[in-house]
Amino acid sequence: MFNHSKPTKGAAPSQRAPETSLIASGTAITGNVRFSGALHLDGSIDGSIQAEPDSQAVFTLSEHGRVTGEIRVPHAVINGVVKGDIHAGERLELAPQARVEGNVHYSVLEMAAGAQVNGKMSHAGVGGPQRQLAAPEEEPQEA
Repeated sequence: MFNHSKPTKGAAPSQRAPETSLIASGTAITGNVRFSGALHLDGSIDGSIQAEPDSQAVFTLSEHGRVTGEIRVPHAVINGVVKGDIHAGERLELAPQARVEGNVHYSVLEMAAGAQVNGKMSHAGVGGPQRQLAAPEEEPQEA
């Protein structure tokens, strides 16, 4: 009736998918959040969001989500409102509905048309020095 097959010798053990936490729409958290695995936010957080050190954690902010505070994670996908700095150690994706009021620090950046950042954007290569994107030069005005 049930198939109880034994794993073949030499087969690699199955890898567990990272655990995902969901903060649903209508949920508001006041305070700092620390997580590992994956965190998906549809609600709001008034406080910092930080991934466990040396993790491959992923933070996803939906178009309905809102964060007022600093975000420090290796991987982030932002499609909602952030009022605070974002530090993405490895990869940051700013989706079309992203609205960021704060500085953005990233190693790899993907920014969709429509995403907005009101702050400085700083690139930090993996293990390398931080670089800041230059502001556009003003053209001399004719008298």
